[in-house]
Amino acid sequence: MKPGPMADLIQTYRSRLTWSVDLVEVEARNGDAATLKAREAHAIQEKIPVGSSLVTLDERGKALTSLAFATWSGARQRDGTVRVCFVLGGADGLDPSLLAASTLSLAFGTLTWPHMLARVMLFEQLYRAQQILAGHPYHRA
Repeated sequence: MKPGPMADLIQTYRSRLTWSVDLVEVEARNGDAATLKAREAHAIQEKIPVGSSLVTLDERGKALTSLAFATWSGARQRDGTVRVCFVLGGADGLDPSLLAASTLSLAFGTLTWPHMLARVMLFEQLYRAQQILAGHPYHRA
C-alpha cells in the first residue's frame, strides 16, 4: 500500500489496537482470473502462520453487525486462538480453496469496496470490536 491518507488511517487504528494484528499482502500478478486466483491462493497460504484461524473478506460472506463481530472476536480470544489471519483477495476475488479453509467469510455489505477502503474498514472494525469488548463508549448502538 502506498503512503497517503488510507495508509495513515490504517496506522491510526493499528496504533490504537492492543491486539496483535498482521497484514499479509501478496503482489498481484497477470493472467486469467482462475490462474491468478490459484497463484494468489498459493502465495497467501505460504504466508499464513501454522495454526492460524483464517478469515476471508468476500462479498458473498456474512455481513455481521459490529456487535456480532466483536462477539466473534471475543470468542476467538477466549477459545485460545493465537492468531487470526484476515485475507483480502485480488480484483477477481478469492480462490475457492481459501474460502473453504476459512473459519469465517466476512462481507462489508453488498457493495463492492476498493481494496484500500476495505483495509481501512477492517482495521476500524477490529478497533471497534476491541472497544466494544472493553465496554468503552466508542461504539454507540
